[in-house]
Amino acid sequence: MKFEKTHLYFVPGLAASKEIFRNISFPETHYETHIIEWLIPDKKETLKSYAKRMAALVSEDNAVLIGVSFGGVVAQEMSKFLKLKHLIIISSVKTRKELPRRLKFARKTWAYKLVPTSLVLSTKDLTRFAIGPKTEKRLKLYQEYLHVRDKQYLDWAIENMVCWKRTKGVKKVKHIHGDADVVFPIKNIKTKHIIKGGTHIMILNRGKEVSERIMKLVEK
Repeated sequence: MKFEKTHLYFVPGLAASKEIFRNISFPETHYETHIIEWLIPDKKETLKSYAKRMAALVSEDNAVLIGVSFGGVVAQEMSKFLKLKHLIIISSVKTRKELPRRLKFARKTWAYKLVPTSLVLSTKDLTRFAIGPKTEKRLKLYQEYLHVRDKQYLDWAIENMVCWKRTKGVKKVKHIHGDADVVFPIKNIKTKHIIKGGTHIMILNRGKEVSERIMKLVEK
């Protein structure tokens, strides 16, 4: 019996490449996966305009769109332009209210504009910003997947993450989150899809479990 495959489109985290999904796997008889890689934004491009360009890369109707971290933010904005079966975010936030205090402070004080992206493109400082201050082992693991080091992209992405304006969540978005996430602490997150012990990089080190959670949500 031949099944009609479900198309899964993934958007990676801030500055991350498609390799971040190397430990995610699904039965090929039922699913077909697509990775949407970051486009370089135009100067002063709005998030809405950027999301529309990213949405144009989703060629299948009734697909499942999945975004990780900042990719979750962009995926939610992309959903405005798409007919989706499901919208899932992982290790991300649904509104600006779920952002941690330090990012809210950075927004109010414009401190994010002081991040010297031109100086950190080849250092672990970029990794620390993307996943938070954690162990050297985790920093090294994630750093291997930070391939988008274009200054224009980084400046744009950091500003749009910190200054995201959404105050009301996208309808029916499903949110998978780890209770040990230090970038977006679980205390600020409202979701029932929690992975115990999951960190901000669980897409890498808990790939099998994350894959199973995604399939349960899709099949449900």
